[in-house]
Order: sequence, then structure tokens, then C-alpha cells
Amino acid sequence: MDLYSIILVDDEEEVRKSIIKKIEWQSAGFHVVGDAENGEDALEKIEILEPDVVLTDIRMPYMDGLLLAEKIRQRYPSMKVVIFSGYDDFEYAQRAIKLNVTEYILKPVNVEELTSILKRIKSNLDLEIEEKRNLSRLREKYRKSLPLIREQFFNELVHKNIKRELIEQKLKEYDVPILGATRWVLVAIDVEEGDVVEPISLHSEEELIPISVMQVVREKLEGYCRFALFQSASEADMVVIAALDEDNSITGLTDVLGDICKETKRILKVPVTIGIGHSCEEITEILKAYQSAVDALGYKAIAGTGSTIYINDMEPVGSGKLEFDSVTEGELISAIKFGPEEKIESSVKKIMEKMKTAKVHYRQQQVYMIGVLNSIIQMIQQYDLALEDIMGGELESIALFDKLKKIEEFSSWLFKIAGKLNRLINQERDMTTRQVIQDAKQFIMDHYQNPDLSVEMICRHLHMSPAYFSTVFKKETGQAYIAYLTDVRLNKAVELLNKTDDKTYIIASKVGYQEQNYFSYVFKKKFGVSPTRYRGAR
Repeated sequence: MDLYSIILVDDEEEVRKSIIKKIEWQSAGFHVVGDAENGEDALEKIEILEPDVVLTDIRMPYMDGLLLAEKIRQRYPSMKVVIFSGYDDFEYAQRAIKLNVTEYILKPVNVEELTSILKRIKSNLDLEIEEKRNLSRLREKYRKSLPLIREQFFNELVHKNIKRELIEQKLKEYDVPILGATRWVLVAIDVEEGDVVEPISLHSEEELIPISVMQVVREKLEGYCRFALFQSASEADMVVIAALDEDNSITGLTDVLGDICKETKRILKVPVTIGIGHSCEEITEILKAYQSAVDALGYKAIAGTGSTIYINDMEPVGSGKLEFDSVTEGELISAIKFGPEEKIESSVKKIMEKMKTAKVHYRQQQVYMIGVLNSIIQMIQQYDLALEDIMGGELESIALFDKLKKIEEFSSWLFKIAGKLNRLINQERDMTTRQVIQDAKQFIMDHYQNPDLSVEMICRHLHMSPAYFSTVFKKETGQAYIAYLTDVRLNKAVELLNKTDDKTYIIASKVGYQEQNYFSYVFKKKFGVSPTRYRGAR
């Protein structure tokens, strides 16, 4: 079994160095990947290093161990947290228990006690992983999986228009607890079996991999919302119908799904990609919501595999697209959106073959071609592209109606237009991303003085999910959001130190820091001197 990673958090450097030096980490099953001197620093390092265990003191400046544990529980539910404290206080212990802290240890910590605790945590982690990998247990779960008729109903629910009465009747009959929700979110999951991270025994029986992934999905979602989970007959490997109530949010659901991606990669050594669709407020609209989840999966060529992809992050909010009953027309839209050129060519050929083999009057063929043309125009509207950039000038647009009489000419025109539209959509998507980052930077500049400024606040303004925003922001700026905001605030502080005679605590407040001490700490960490000495050296 590989060594588990651990981060040590304590505001006393001597304590951190002493613990790191005295413990025989490897024999206990761990390796130290980092350390931090307070909760704020720890959160930044946890985001980057994603340790299995966080060992933290309870009393620290700026953010104490309990608040750190609370934030870890919210963002990284699978992470183990060990708190040690010099205060034998029942209230602290109570709060730690409520936060599901793995261990609560009183200082001073001796080597034998901590080593014993670490070995116990390692054993528990080993058991959790082995339980999820155990082949015989997976086989048993496979035999006891939902009956075929129930799976068939779910697949019909996401592919056909079914009356509300029948949906409610079947869900009650099959004891599926998703009725009466405020809204429903459809989630499509692909197991990227070709991208095995590291071979393990589970991979020798490929049919069990989806079952083990479903087990992880089920265990993670059970603590968050009501849901139905089933294997998909097409488009995705499995589907989740998440029933959200007033105390659930799409952001929270996205966090849980993101944790599933990390868990399957860490434990099962298999990456999964999760497409999150639009929410719907009527259970009869599940079909449309499902299609948007499948569309989200289609963006994996752009967003990458092994993580969540939220449809609102990839397509303009509030924009619509033409819905087709024809699978062929749907494939054309998918090919134009995602490419590559070979897929566009294959989709156009399929449309043309369907027209050539149909034994119908030519007027029906023209109506069909007009339908295809209409879908192209809808996509141009969706991405707010200039019609003349796609269709050319007035003469070409008029000549198009002549092409509707000749299948071969229409085929050539459609392939050319589809390729051009694909390139412009990609350009528009890149420009939109850059514009979003510019908007985010401006929002930060306008609100950096607010001490409560957060990723969530910016994402509400931008209509984006925090996970996708963080990824795109770091990719475009080369910095994590926290680091960028800190730079903005400290640069503004430098301006105020140079141009005004304001006291340090006033400057701290003006640049978004509620605590003068923490402002001084962050300032010195970046510039090597305190704000007072910086001003004195002018």
C-alpha cells in the first residue's frame, strides 16, 4: 500500500520541526507533504497538495484548528482531521466530535502516542480502500443490484416523454425517494477506463469497475441529498437524478461530485468525468435536463477528463438551442460544438445518406434541409455570432436557396459552414473565458476592500461554479484566486503607505483585512518587513 500524505499545522515552528523530526513517518505509513503556521496558510496548501490527513493545533492566530476542520469538512469530506490541543476543554472536544474529527489529542504529544494514532488512522484508511476494492464484495453487490425492469424505467425516463402520473406511480412502486423536490439535477458519469492511473487487481475484471464507481457515488451522495442512481443504456456509463430540497444547492452538489472524482482516482485508480446538467423544477422535464448533462460530458475534449463539468460553465447562461427529436440532428449539433473535423464530416455524411435513401418527394427533402439550416442559425444565435461571418454576403445567402434543390451542393455547403461555425465557436469560447477572467479581476478591484469577498461571491456575479472558476482563473492568470486577491490588497496597501499618513490598522481595514495583526503577518510574508518598517524605509 502506498504511503498516505499528511500536512502538519501549528503556529510554533519549533513544535512543527520537532514533530516532523521525531516521528518515523514511513514506518507509520505516512509522508509529510507540507506544513503551515496557521489555518489560512493550511487551506491554501491543502488546495494544492490534497493530503489524506491534516494534523492541526487547536489554538492558532487568524484561523484556529476547529474553524480549519470545519472548512475541510465542507470542501474535502474524505480528508481525515486530527486535532491536538493544550487545553483539556470539554467544549472543544464537543465541537470536534460534531465536526467528525478523526482524533482529538491533548498536548504535550509524545512520540509513542502519536505514532500509535497514526498507525490506527492508516489501518482505517487501508480498510476503507480495501472495502471499496474488494472483488468478492463487489460481485455480491452486482448480483443484488437493482432489477432490470427498474433500470429500464430510469432509461425510459431520461429518453422519452412520460406523463407525470406514470412517473409518480413508478417511482412510488419502485421505492425511489426523489419525489417532492424543489428541483432536480441530472448528472451523467463516464468512467474513463482507458486512462487507468495505476493498475490494481480490480482492473483485471473490467465489468466490476463501473460497479465499484457506483458504490463510491452512492456512498458520497447519501449524506447530501435524495437521489436515484442507475446504469445508462447510452451516452454515459451511469446517471444520477439528484433531488434537491431547500437545504441543498447545486454548488454543494458540485462539491460532492468533485469529491467523487478525487476518490475514484485515489482509491480505484480510475478517473471519472461527471457532466452536470441544468436543473428543472418539474419532474416531467427530466428528459431535457438529462440531455444538458450529456452535453456537459461532450465538453470533456475542452475541459479535460477526470473532473466535473457543469453545463452552465460551458454554454452561455439563459441561451437556448433548438431541440431535435432526431438523433442524427443532435449528432450534428454535438459535432459542430466539439469537433473534431472528422466527426463533423461523418455527421454531415450521415445526414446526406439519410436524405439520399429516403423515398420521398423532393419537397420533403427541402423541408429537411431547411430544418438543418434552422439548427445552424439557432447555434449562431446561441453563441451570438455574426450571421454574415458564417453565411457570407447577401449573394451567397440568396444562392443558398438554390442549393436546397441539389443534395450534393447542399452537402458541400453544410460541411464548409459546419467547420467554419466550429472554429468560430471555439474562438468565442476562448474569448468568453478571457472576458470572464477580466470581469472577475474588475470585480476584485471593485470589492477588495470587503473582508468577506470570496470565490462564491464572485461566482454568483459571474454565474459560474466555484470549481470551474478556480480552474480557469489559475489557468489564465497563473495564480490561485486567494494569491491574486492577496497581491491586489497588498499592492493597494503599499500605495496607501507611500501616499498617506494613515495608521496601519486603518490601512488594513481599507484593503480588506479585519485584523491588523494578520495584515501585518501577510505583509511581512510578502515583502520581508512589517508595514511600519516599510514606511520608515521610504
